[in-house]
Amino acid sequence: MAVEFVARGADLELVGIRKEYPGFVAIENLDLKIPAGEFFALLGPSGCGKTTTLRLVAGLDSPTKGKILIGNQDVTGIKPHERPVNTVFQNYALFPHMTVLENVAFGLRQRKVSEPLPKATEALKLVELEHLAERRPTQLSGGQQQRVALARALVNRPSLLLLDEPLGALDLKLRRQMQVELKAIQIEVGLTFLHVTHDQEEAMDMADTVAVMNKGRIEQMGAPEALYERPKTLFVSKFLGQSNIFVGDVVETSGDSVSISIGGRQIKVPTNRAEKTTGKIAIGVRPEKAFFHEDAEPAANAGLNVVGPGEIIDIRFTGVSNQYLIDIPNLGEVTVFAQNIGKSPVTELGAKVWVSWKVEHSFGLSDLPEAKPEGN
Repeated sequence: MAVEFVARGADLELVGIRKEYPGFVAIENLDLKIPAGEFFALLGPSGCGKTTTLRLVAGLDSPTKGKILIGNQDVTGIKPHERPVNTVFQNYALFPHMTVLENVAFGLRQRKVSEPLPKATEALKLVELEHLAERRPTQLSGGQQQRVALARALVNRPSLLLLDEPLGALDLKLRRQMQVELKAIQIEVGLTFLHVTHDQEEAMDMADTVAVMNKGRIEQMGAPEALYERPKTLFVSKFLGQSNIFVGDVVETSGDSVSISIGGRQIKVPTNRAEKTTGKIAIGVRPEKAFFHEDAEPAANAGLNVVGPGEIIDIRFTGVSNQYLIDIPNLGEVTVFAQNIGKSPVTELGAKVWVSWKVEHSFGLSDLPEAKPEGN
């Protein structure tokens, strides 16, 4: 596909960004650098500051403090339409009375760019919709409308493309299809993409780097696999999937592992996967990394972390796996995902089982869960 009309991506750098609104601080001391040509995701729940960050980059809001640089140029005081930035929104914002081609060419006409229609046609080729150029937006599917919105953004030759929950209005199947297409287009054109989303699967599927935001700060940033396999805070461990968390005092530290005592047993975490190695710490494991069985001894002898026995109190079938909830006295509830391969180790409620996992699959967090009130 021809992409000559697209400018190369540029670095984005946020330096000491703070954004205050009456009564609260939306972003607090944010420093961030996104390399040119990277697909970067800001991930977090509603109210964490991710959309505010995007609006600051777009120029729709101004920071209370700090500066924004695009391609090493300070754009903090530059008006939105003068920045080398375009935004794709969740609601597409297409003009219903215009054809697809006219929608894509609209921004070019406003800026009095020469030959707007050929340039718009080329942008439609990029998203493989040139055959629908004469249709109206209402005659398109949701996915097609999203691609028109993307073409309209790309035709303006931005150095940075902002994606504000762009797939939120699509159904699951179409959303996954568009994830693949968006990533392919980003690689094709070499633009810098800043993608804001609350959907952790979407962020991990598309982004080169993910920054998890919480309460106006970035809690952890890195490659998707690294964040999932090695979360450093309780929030990240819970927001990126599910985690079993065990809290106890450190009772032993060797050269390569740290042990806590909980429920009458020791749980180990590799030293290089632990944020803290003294005092009271939290150790976690993902449910799909754990197994359950009716005998503790084989697992213990294999050098695994072992907890139990406990009772299976809930079983849920999700298609790709069975999800088991196991209540272990003096420890709490533990979740285990058993892959759906046609046979599960135990299927009946009330079964007594032990839970185990490899020590190297444990991770140690920098913080602790809040203590539950007495009586809960």
